[in-house]
Amino acid sequence: MKTTFQNTLVKMPEYEIFDGDDFVTFYMMGVNHSHTYVTVAITNRGKISVVDYPLYENSLGLYFEYGPMFEKVYLTEFDEV
Repeated sequence: MKTTFQNTLVKMPEYEIFDGDDFVTFYMMGVNHSHTYVTVAITNRGKISVVDYPLYENSLGLYFEYGPMFEKVYLTEFDEV
């Protein structure tokens, strides 16, 4: 049996912030159905990690907090590139 694979391009929404030293890029991998957490892949200074962040909501929408200053990262700020 021969198995063939087709090349497919997967576009993930991304968002970039500057943390004072370098740019940190977030790639949104998914939001759970009950909107309690978001899964993001983070590239930071050459390292990649996948993290689940709890989601919060205010008048501006759903967001998660990142870094030592708990910077709010809104899901609406992610763009498909």
